[in-house]
Amino acid sequence: MMEFNSNHNSLDAARVFDKEDALAKFRNEFHFPHAPEGEDSLYFCGHSLGLMPKRTEEYLQAELEDWKYHGVEGHFRAKHPWLPYHENITSSFAKLVGAKESEVVAMNTLTVNLHLMMVSFYRPTKTRFKILIENNTFPSDKYGVDSQARFHGFDPKEAIVELKPGSNGKTVDPQSILDQIEALGDELALVMLGNCNYLSGQCFDMEAITKKAHSVGALAGFNLAHGAGNLLLKLHDWNVDFAVWCSYKYLNSGPGGLAGAFVHENHLGLKDIPRFEGWWGTNKQTRFKMGPDFDPIPTVEAWQLSNPPIFQLASLRSSMSLFDEATMPEIRRKGDHLTAYLEYLLKENCHDVCEITTPAFESGKQTRGSMLCLKMKSDPKKLVDVFGKKGVVLDFREPDILRVCPAPLYNSYEDVFKLVKIIKENAHE
Repeated sequence: MMEFNSNHNSLDAARVFDKEDALAKFRNEFHFPHAPEGEDSLYFCGHSLGLMPKRTEEYLQAELEDWKYHGVEGHFRAKHPWLPYHENITSSFAKLVGAKESEVVAMNTLTVNLHLMMVSFYRPTKTRFKILIENNTFPSDKYGVDSQARFHGFDPKEAIVELKPGSNGKTVDPQSILDQIEALGDELALVMLGNCNYLSGQCFDMEAITKKAHSVGALAGFNLAHGAGNLLLKLHDWNVDFAVWCSYKYLNSGPGGLAGAFVHENHLGLKDIPRFEGWWGTNKQTRFKMGPDFDPIPTVEAWQLSNPPIFQLASLRSSMSLFDEATMPEIRRKGDHLTAYLEYLLKENCHDVCEITTPAFESGKQTRGSMLCLKMKSDPKKLVDVFGKKGVVLDFREPDILRVCPAPLYNSYEDVFKLVKIIKENAHE
């Protein structure tokens, strides 16, 4: 844990941190839901749905106006022409996940992208067919890998292998992941993990996992639903084979927002790679000749299927402009300090009502992002309603976890202090 002391356990100290915060100005870029008394809520659910940027309305209105005045010609005459509109996101996504622009694209939704990637990167044989996943993976990922195994004629009970959790049942020892990959050896076809687990908040060493997977002849892909916009990522340098992510959590693109995908350049331009195909992935210069043969774009754009929804892209472009301004290194710097402050305050004031199950901060390592998972001693499901009446927005996940996320772009140190005070005073109910 970062260095805090009793002098920091006060509202005045929190306000000093806010005055010194280089990202504090971004708080005013977002709309906060109102609490029951009419004031702004204490919103700690950015891991589930990010707040709406104030500029999003302007970005969406511009596309409505272009549709209104140009009709179909908006594809070419809009202020931001619709035909190449997804390309407005490319540079931002590349910086977001540490990739080349040729390796990233905004398209579809998260699980759709996961299936599209597995079509290409889960290539089981009679002897190499196993997929390694998290022990407490998000259900949609489990449904996805199970169905892919069945599609290829394998029993998921044999093909899908889960990580072995540690003694607390939530987190996994980093070395045990590498040992498990080594043990699976030439039976392992794919490692498919979330880089930040949704239920424990634990982050995995993507570089080490990818290297180990490749050493036994397997491929490595990651679900960045809790990583994109939360963690510092270097997908290209780490030689990750593929990654997918949503944009409605940390990236604040709105409910059901458009997702992203990464494919390492090692796999781009290959004519024989298995892939589901659609017309938006074919050669841009000849696309409108409506030819019968698929001519893949030599970038990750070849995995696109259909022209994307412009309104969702506009919302995503709005949010990504804020990330470009703030930069991920600064977001993570504040995120580490803000979450460590929350951790300190909880341990000082609420140790009798909750236990933090997320790994502690370690200098020089990414053991977690901004989210903390709390195991409450009172019924956590009921506490969501109790806290909600006090203006706090957080969420419950089965079987016994409250998730709390101070998002660096819009949460303040004062928010964190007030949250802990409410937990201390109300968690016994």
